Amino acid sequence: MNRENQNIEFKESWRDEYLKWICGFANAQGGILYIGIKDDGSVCGVSDSKKLMEDIPNKIQSTLGLIADVDLIQKNNLDVIRISVLESPYPVNYKGEYHYRTGSTKHQLQGAALTNYLLRKTGKSWNSVPVDNLKIEDLDKESFDIFFREAIRSGRMSKDDLNLSRTEILEKLNLLDSSYLKRAAVILFHRNPEKWIVGAFVKIGYFASDSDLRYQDEIHGSLMIQADRTIDLLYTKYLTADISYDNLTRVEHYPFPKDAIREAVFNALVHQDFSAGIPVQISVYKDKLYISNNCIFPAAWTKETLFQKHRSNPLNPEIATTFYRAGFIESWGRGIDKICSLCKDYGIETPEYTVHSNDIMVLFKSENSIREQVREQVREQVREQVRKLVAILDGEKTKKELMELMNLKSARNFTERYLEPAVKDGFIELTQPDSPNSPTQKYRLTEKGRKIVIK
Repeated sequence: MNRENQNIEFKESWRDEYLKWICGFANAQGGILYIGIKDDGSVCGVSDSKKLMEDIPNKIQSTLGLIADVDLIQKNNLDVIRISVLESPYPVNYKGEYHYRTGSTKHQLQGAALTNYLLRKTGKSWNSVPVDNLKIEDLDKESFDIFFREAIRSGRMSKDDLNLSRTEILEKLNLLDSSYLKRAAVILFHRNPEKWIVGAFVKIGYFASDSDLRYQDEIHGSLMIQADRTIDLLYTKYLTADISYDNLTRVEHYPFPKDAIREAVFNALVHQDFSAGIPVQISVYKDKLYISNNCIFPAAWTKETLFQKHRSNPLNPEIATTFYRAGFIESWGRGIDKICSLCKDYGIETPEYTVHSNDIMVLFKSENSIREQVREQVREQVREQVRKLVAILDGEKTKKELMELMNLKSARNFTERYLEPAVKDGFIELTQPDSPNSPTQKYRLTEKGRKIVIK
C-alpha cells in the first residue's frame, strides 16, 4: 500500500471528525481517504462496512455540501472504504472551519492564511484588493523615478515609455482595479505604505552573537525605495571588505557576492506575505548573513520544489511583474539557481534554505565561516582521539605500550594526533618530565585526566 502523502490519508476506523480531512482535501488538490488501513499502511479492515457505505456519503453531503465517490474495496480479503475527493472550485467549510491539506498533514486556516485562501478562490490575491480614499496623485515621484531608471537601464522599457502617464504605467503593470489603486500599487509606489499595510519595511541588524545585537536599521518607504537602498546599506555599513591591490588598483573583496545578496533580498521583497504584518528581516554576522521573510508557498510546493526546475508562481504577481519590468528579477523561477551559481563562482558554499509553512530563511556563509567549520571538525577529531587515549591509560605506560593497546603502527601519527594533544591539554603527564625523549619514558593520567573532563 502507498504511504500517506499530499493526496492519501489512512484511518483505522471511521469517525465523524474525519470530515475535516475530506474538507482539507477538497480545499487543496483533492485526495483519497482510506478507512480500514493503519498509519503504517497495513490493512486492518472495517467490520461495519455496509452501514458506513450508507452513512458516510450522506454526512459528506449534508455537512460539507460535497458529492464524493465512496467505494467498498477488498484489501487482503478485508473490507476497506475508499473516499475519493476532488478539488472544489469554491471554499468548503466544516461547521464554519476551513481546513486545508498540505504535505501529509491537515491545517485549519485562520487569520491571514484564511483571508489569502478565500481571495485566491475568488481569483484575487491579497495585494490585488483595491484601496479606498487614495488617488494616483498621492503616489511618490521618487519611486516612479527609480522604476523608470532601472527599467530603462535593464532594457525592459524604452525611453519612449517616459512619456507615459502614471495612469498608463499603472495600467500596464496591472496595478489598477477600475479607477482604484490596488494594495500592490500602494506597496510599490507610495511614500508611506505602512499607513495601510503594517510591516511593509525592511529590518537589518548586526549581531556579534545570537543574543548580542550591536546595531540596527529600518528601511521604510515604497518597495522601490526599499529595493534601491537596502543593498547599498548592507555593503556600506554592515559588510566589511578585505582590501588588496592589483598593481595600483584597490580591490575590495566582500564576504558574499553582491549580485547573489541582491537577488535574495529582491526575492524576499517580491514574495513577502504583506498580510502577515511582519517586515523582511536581515541578520548580519561577521561570517554569515540571514535573510528571512513571511511567505505562502503555492499548494503542494515543498523545499525540494524550490531547487528543481519549476515555473514562476509568485505570491504577489503584480509586485513580481513590476520588479521584472524594473530589471530587478527574472520571471522564470530561476532566482535560486542564479543565487547558487553566483555563490559557487565566488568560491563560497551555496546558501542553506530553511522552509516552514509560512516563512523562508536563507543563510549565506562566508569563506571565514567555512574555514572555521573545518577547524572545528579538526578540533573535534583531536578531542575524540584524546578521549580514546585517556580511556585506555591505566597506571603508567610507555609510548610503545600505548600504541599496542590502540593497535597503531605509526609512531609519528600517534605522537602528533594522540600523545601531544593529550599532554598539551593536561590530561596526561610524563613520569620523567626532565627526560622527555628517554626510551623508558612513561605516561600517566593527571587529576584532570582521571575525571575525564574533555571539552
